[in-house]
Amino acid sequence: MRLKGVRRSANVDDRRRMGGGGAIGGLGIGGVLLVLAIGYFTGIDVTPLLTDSSGTQGAQVERELTPEEEAAGDFTMRVLATTEDVWRQKLPDQAGIEYTPPQLVLFSGRTQSPCGDASGATGPFYCPIDSRAYIDTAFFAMLAQRLGAQGDFAAAYVVAHEVAHHVQNELGIQGKVNQMRQAASQTQANAITVRLELQADCLSGVWASGVEGLLEPGDVQEALNAARQIGDDTLQRNAGQVPQPHTFTHGTAEQRSSWFARGYESGDINSCDTFRAQDI
Repeated sequence: MRLKGVRRSANVDDRRRMGGGGAIGGLGIGGVLLVLAIGYFTGIDVTPLLTDSSGTQGAQVERELTPEEEAAGDFTMRVLATTEDVWRQKLPDQAGIEYTPPQLVLFSGRTQSPCGDASGATGPFYCPIDSRAYIDTAFFAMLAQRLGAQGDFAAAYVVAHEVAHHVQNELGIQGKVNQMRQAASQTQANAITVRLELQADCLSGVWASGVEGLLEPGDVQEALNAARQIGDDTLQRNAGQVPQPHTFTHGTAEQRSSWFARGYESGDINSCDTFRAQDI
């Protein structure tokens, strides 16, 4: 992705200097990535493995960021800026509402959010309560090294996906979905969540269509591969499990990649209505 000359978004709360850095809970960066992979593959909260024996995350003292962390932060801020530009144009044009960008929280290992403790163990997420997206930039390394999703556009897709959840919040979809899930069984709630996540994948594709002038050869394939690698069925197989569709919360590899492709090919948020689609 050609980001040279692209501005850096100011809508960022960078908390990484107060994180545990390269030795969270006594683990080196390789150990951290392994623990994060275990949590992401299995859905188990591995936060205790990222904390020291006193139950706190490393030494909560200000530290210097590594060159890799500086680069990851710079990359994320520039990608975030592209989402702001795209949605400021598309949301008024296609939905008739003005776009208010979210703030992005960068953290290392663990931080606090109104939606609960944010942990790198469960991957990036969006909190509709404070309209913020939370990303541990170590996830980008895990994405490439442990999940088989290499390339800068794979990482950009992750940022765009979390921003897409904010777009859903702006459209009032998040609130409606939460009400539906509260009145549903666990299996039904999971199925509803899958549709929410697939819609975010589709909206990520819409964003990708809006930054086509910044794309390099192979970028779209990197995003499609990332979508496949973090499909529920792929993650469960990689964890040594037999895929169990009733437990899926994000969709299969095929579903995630196909909905991203649909958004990219159409460039239209109206093509992303997973809730009315009979076959997802």
